[in-house]
Amino acid sequence: MDAAAATLAREPGSVDRLVRLAAADMAGVDALITARMQSEVPVIPALAEHLIAAGGKRLRPLLTVAAARLAGSDNDTCLKLAAAVEFIHTATLLHDDVVDGSQLRRGKVAAHLIWGAAQSVLVGDFLFARAFELMVETNSMKALEILAKASRVIAEGEVLQLTRSHDLNLSQALYLEIIAAKTAELFAAASEAGGVSAGVTAAQSDALRAYGMNLGLAFQLADDALDYGGTTEALGKNAGDDFREGKATLPLLLAIARSGPREAEFWERAIGRREQTEADFRRARELIVGTGSLEATLDLAANYADKAKAALKGFPANDWRSSLESLADFAVSRRA
Repeated sequence: MDAAAATLAREPGSVDRLVRLAAADMAGVDALITARMQSEVPVIPALAEHLIAAGGKRLRPLLTVAAARLAGSDNDTCLKLAAAVEFIHTATLLHDDVVDGSQLRRGKVAAHLIWGAAQSVLVGDFLFARAFELMVETNSMKALEILAKASRVIAEGEVLQLTRSHDLNLSQALYLEIIAAKTAELFAAASEAGGVSAGVTAAQSDALRAYGMNLGLAFQLADDALDYGGTTEALGKNAGDDFREGKATLPLLLAIARSGPREAEFWERAIGRREQTEADFRRARELIVGTGSLEATLDLAANYADKAKAALKGFPANDWRSSLESLADFAVSRRA
């Protein structure tokens, strides 16, 4: 079992059966990732390895492999698509950390703090290029279309979030639109591309996309909640980073609406103007928990997890399907 798979297996709500089922395939994906992140420019593999070798859960490529096997694939086409998915994801993380000024990623110092912002962005671009090379090698125009569209949608989501990230009047509907684009889209595309590599019907392709989209929304909402209710160890980044960066995530938006005018100045100062003191995060967390906003966010995540599981009902009841259903449960079980 690789380091990333081991990370997934030992976390609360473990889905170790899926990890075991996909172990051989994921070893092949890891081999592709290692080979394709190489370059004659030494900083490229060094910087890429800093993030990729740090672990993470490899959830997105795992989805690609699992969807392909659920759909009956018995070839290795899905491995190249899975590696491409991981490169797209890693590239977006490198770019995000520069934009957000993040200090940690996967429990390690963010790459831009070691190599600088310019090199982090450019290595992200290199990984995007590698992803598209892998897609082309599969000779699947449909898979290329799915992942190319996902790359565009993710970028749009990131820009939309950037323009509205400190907006205290952001609606829940618009927030869900943002996270659907910047996070859930790649879950959806990873699942759909895996199915396409196995020759699924149009209805099955739609079902796998729905599974991935709802799973991605559940994961992001759970992460939003963990920033206020989790620990640094559980997050792989500093707890409270979203608050310190002034990000208007759903627990925060709900708490602002529920805490009323008495707390309006606090939220405007701490989030709107980002004039924060050491005690502000503790106060924000107390308000988010006290107003029920944390629990409401987790409840919504659970609803999306249920929708993800329901999307798989048209597939045969086998180990792959039950493991993917368990993954949806895992998405919302990650608590401190």
